[in-house]
Amino acid sequence: MAGHDRCPAHQRRGRGPGPAAPGPRPEARPPSGEYAVWLGQLLAQAGVRLADIDEAIVSSVVPQGIDALKSLCADHCGCEARVVGEPGVELGIAVNVPRPEEVGADRLVNTIGAHIRHPGALVILDFGTATTFDSVSAEGAYEGGIIAPGIGLSLEALHQAAAQLPRIAVKRPEEVIAKATVPAMQSGIYWGYVGLIEGIVVRMKAEIAAPVTTVATGGLAGLFGDATDAIDAVDPDLTIRGLREVHRRNRGRR
Repeated sequence: MAGHDRCPAHQRRGRGPGPAAPGPRPEARPPSGEYAVWLGQLLAQAGVRLADIDEAIVSSVVPQGIDALKSLCADHCGCEARVVGEPGVELGIAVNVPRPEEVGADRLVNTIGAHIRHPGALVILDFGTATTFDSVSAEGAYEGGIIAPGIGLSLEALHQAAAQLPRIAVKRPEEVIAKATVPAMQSGIYWGYVGLIEGIVVRMKAEIAAPVTTVATGGLAGLFGDATDAIDAVDPDLTIRGLREVHRRNRGRR
């Protein structure tokens, strides 16, 4: 996966994609050679070389990230990467919105990854650059969703708009009512997002009108998972599981 925040990559050598790790920041628009250096060092820790990779799949909503990763695969791995959302890559799910092409590839991959692990109707909460809430039917169809500003964007906006407010780390405060600036900001961000999660999930469940499981994923899912009953499960491997399943469904197709 290549995201707005960082560009994790996944590799396959017979056993399927491996774990994700943070990569070059996409705003730097690194060429494929820089990705090759970074990924090569990462793979070396597992005793794998770039030349060992003979299949690859990419999912991203960052066009320059897609181009760089496709070049990486062609130049350093000797394989052509499949890209989620491009012609010829079948997802095998229904996308029940008027313009399916507008749905981010990451959200559709999440739909697949969640459905094969969690039965029944789902709400998928993904903490990324944006915080997204997606509805998945019991049959595994994508039914629409919500996009809210991500926590990192909210923190940066708060810092940029108010010169005296510092940049802060996201953490769960011990108390809601703070007695200093930094704890007050941390409380506002943390408990504000808990309120956002609870409010949106309640309203989504009311519209779905069926038993629903809420599954959280993304970098901050673990920080919020036990803060509210609105989240039923935290699944950090949801996206890579979905990407691996998309690859499996498309093996032998070109």
